[in-house]
Amino acid sequence: MKKITQRIPFPSFLKHKQPVKKPGLPPGTLHFVGKQKLDEVTIKLCDYDTEQLGEYDLHKIDDSKPYLDSPSKTWLNICGLHDVDKLKEIWNYFELHPLVQEDIIHTSQRPKIEQYPNHLFFVLRMISVSEGEELNVEQVSIVLGKNYVLSFQEDDIPIFEPVLHRLRSAAPRLRKSGPDYLAYALVDTIVDHYFKILEHIGDEIEILEDKILEDFDNSIPERIHALRRKLIFFRKSIWPMRDNLNMLLRDESPFIDEGQKIYFRDVNDHLVQIIDGLENYRDMVIGMLDMYMSQVSNKMNEVMKVLTIIATIFIPLTFIAGVYGMNFENMPELKWNWAYPALWVIMITVTAGMIYFFKRKNWI
Repeated sequence: MKKITQRIPFPSFLKHKQPVKKPGLPPGTLHFVGKQKLDEVTIKLCDYDTEQLGEYDLHKIDDSKPYLDSPSKTWLNICGLHDVDKLKEIWNYFELHPLVQEDIIHTSQRPKIEQYPNHLFFVLRMISVSEGEELNVEQVSIVLGKNYVLSFQEDDIPIFEPVLHRLRSAAPRLRKSGPDYLAYALVDTIVDHYFKILEHIGDEIEILEDKILEDFDNSIPERIHALRRKLIFFRKSIWPMRDNLNMLLRDESPFIDEGQKIYFRDVNDHLVQIIDGLENYRDMVIGMLDMYMSQVSNKMNEVMKVLTIIATIFIPLTFIAGVYGMNFENMPELKWNWAYPALWVIMITVTAGMIYFFKRKNWI
């Protein structure tokens, strides 16, 4: 495996701080908080029932009136949140609460579910993996009304393409059920993407574990901390949604039929499963840091052992050299013809004997 020595960058989806609105503004103040990802706001309308399906690109929200007035179900997917004036036309048309309007364009919202007199409001965090193994993060807002569903995206990434495919293939339950089932399908699609992220993080952990066991790399602690930050962010994006779904399942809502709650309960079960996986991965990441520190300690011990053995071997040799390096006149060995070779024999014998002793003890 190729050794990585460069600095591991901070995850891009956590690196950029979101701008915040000015303190002291009244509730419902419309101020876009986020990064513009599209040139213009696009509106796609999908109108369907058991017999027909129509898909349309709208230039103005008034064009949706014939579909909203019909008994069919209507889904509008709005991409782009930077043009507040155009979005306000949509919000006013559907009489969305001012706090809902504010939350839609405040893209650092905590995931939540809130019920208002005329609609049910969902805020979720959509997380997907790009081709370059980078995480794409965007806020998705869903508004569920009596006969319509609105979805708001920061970008035009086709995250709801599986739902469109089911509608186009005339999926009986989706085409026959009300807008509450469509809202469930959208939420379920977002949650299904979390399993891919969980698998992606699991692969990263496996690769990092192999890296720790294979060689010593100074970049490993930084990679572990980057992975830990990713897990914390992922957990913060999921945990509030589980709590809100539990509240939705316990309370009665005029926008969700009792027969459809079983599907939202299934989404809640998926969230619990993902959170359990995240907890396991968090323990594994903490264990990897301990494993790395143990590897560092073991490597240091190996170095210290080698240095200690070398120093131990040279202790008697240094003693012999020190004795015969003294400047005394009456040292008879210094006058012997074979004194120098004999001293070398003694020193080599002592070294060989100590090496043999260390090997017998399995110290080297």
